[in-house]
Amino acid sequence: MIARPRLRARWRATPAFIFLLVLGCAAQVPAQNGTNMSFEMPKSRNPLSAYAPSHVPEPQLANSPLLVRLMRDGKLYLSLKDAIRLALEDNLDIAIARYNLPIADTDILRTQAGGVFRGVNTGVVQGTPGGGVGGFGTGAPGAGAGGTTGGAGGAGAGAAGLVQSTLGTGTPVSSYDPAIVATVGAEHQTTPLASLQVYGVPLLQLNTGQANFGYSQAFGTGTSVSFVFNNYRQSTNSPFFNLSPALGSMYRFSFQQQLLAGFGFGPNLRYLHIANNNKRISDIAFQSQVIATVTQIANMYWDLVNAYEQSEVNEKSLSFAQQSLDNAKKQLQLESVPAMDVMRAEAEVSKRDQDLTVARTSLQLQELLMKNALTRSMEDPLLESMEVIPTDRLDSLPARPTEPIQDLMAEALHDRPELAESDIDLVNRQLSRQAARNALLPSLSIVGFYGGSGLAGPLNPLYNVPGEANSSAVPSGYAGALQNALNNTAPDYYIGFNLDIPIRNRVAKADQYRSELEYRQAQLRREELRNQIRIEVRNAEYALEQTAARVDAARKTRDLAQRTFEITQKEQALGAGSTFQTMTAQRDLALAELDLVTARTVYEKAKVELDRATASTLEHNGIQIQDAIKGGGEINNSAP
Repeated sequence: MIARPRLRARWRATPAFIFLLVLGCAAQVPAQNGTNMSFEMPKSRNPLSAYAPSHVPEPQLANSPLLVRLMRDGKLYLSLKDAIRLALEDNLDIAIARYNLPIADTDILRTQAGGVFRGVNTGVVQGTPGGGVGGFGTGAPGAGAGGTTGGAGGAGAGAAGLVQSTLGTGTPVSSYDPAIVATVGAEHQTTPLASLQVYGVPLLQLNTGQANFGYSQAFGTGTSVSFVFNNYRQSTNSPFFNLSPALGSMYRFSFQQQLLAGFGFGPNLRYLHIANNNKRISDIAFQSQVIATVTQIANMYWDLVNAYEQSEVNEKSLSFAQQSLDNAKKQLQLESVPAMDVMRAEAEVSKRDQDLTVARTSLQLQELLMKNALTRSMEDPLLESMEVIPTDRLDSLPARPTEPIQDLMAEALHDRPELAESDIDLVNRQLSRQAARNALLPSLSIVGFYGGSGLAGPLNPLYNVPGEANSSAVPSGYAGALQNALNNTAPDYYIGFNLDIPIRNRVAKADQYRSELEYRQAQLRREELRNQIRIEVRNAEYALEQTAARVDAARKTRDLAQRTFEITQKEQALGAGSTFQTMTAQRDLALAELDLVTARTVYEKAKVELDRATASTLEHNGIQIQDAIKGGGEINNSAP
């Protein structure tokens, strides 16, 4: 591992730090390595787009053009860098996880309107066989239910022994999206009457038309306002009604402001703050996905190289055994060797042919796993049967000096995505703690309204006295009713307080105490995670040292077997040795070469694991998260 300067300051989610974030109503936590994810929901300036569905295109199943450029003479020539580039574009695990980025944006949109967040997925998708998943190989972490591992950020029972049932708890949040309601209609009602004295008719007929409109909206301060504007026209067949038709108009402006529980931006915008934090968690989780997939691809690549080089060793071994058998048969015809030497040579050829068959089938399996991991579709039969030639070899890679173990630990504790997710999760839990404490207070609100009403319509002729001026001040048209409603002729207003004190308050008390317990639990889990990361780094460093020693021992054993084989060849050429001795020495050489190949493979995979443990996988492979985001291009960000 190449040492690099420590320019980034370490930080800890201390209670003071979290409290400042809560007071600022931002809860900002930087994404790892300065990443700025840009996947967002479709946006449009057209106001009618709010009522049209957003379209998500079908997933792209075509393989990357890079795959075609790497094909030559019916074979796929692949370096480790090429494999990683193809995985970033076409690996289905990354393609699946890529959708989690705009899914997190949907929570931001709905919480901006006062809706409850639905939570985000923070697991690592591991549906690609090979590298530790599906029963093939080792390397990547194990998968959980549904092909993902659990993590922080979502609502519900939580993960890793944590409980998240009070995440987002607090007072109810009203909708911040304005709402307009309208009721327009006409009704004809006929009512049978028992007497003519009241209405003067046996059947009372009422024709009512209404046009009512309303507007309501809530705000993050705990304030809600509403406005209603109602109008009606009513006519009847009764001769005793004062006005026929009667015209009416009224309006009322109402407001309510919470003063204790539900007061202020903290409890009312907590869903939005948590959704924004969950978006950052989702961004970091996508980085974890890329790290896990690149780690898996690297392990699979070295397994492929291992299978390829083992196949080459077994081919050379079988070729030598076949040549020795041919020479032994010729010598038997000349009666210079006993028939037993030929029989031994035939048995050795049969054994080495079996070893080659096993090696070739293992190679074919690794080729298939690698092609599956680097493509979106394996429908092409030519691609399925195509050979994969790894261009990076185990003996061509230079050794990499390691950093001191303390520097590796500091690097891991600073950069591991799991810790960043845990820190943001603690911020979310702190927001919930504050909201749960606020919910303990009684509900006290100041309420009021102001309105006016007006009445109009032609006066019934029965109420006109001949020779006297009409004393009615009621206007005859709707314009007069509207004017009277707005000019304070008949005002209607109210101001008061609503108080709701729950006796014993056990539900809110239980939720508040539970939120405290869950927060403390998450703090312990974060410390446990730090200890686990320290163990992982030490274990990875120890494994690298052990495998390096294994490579040195295997190389010395191979060199010794090579010299022994050369000596037996010379002895046989001088007539001092037998074919069986030479074949035995060559078999020992082949076994030593296979052991060296295995040792080098384990060493390369140990370096891959150390990169994962210290969160340096992306840096050492020159990967930018934005490249992984844009790799597939599944999601169209255009609005309808």
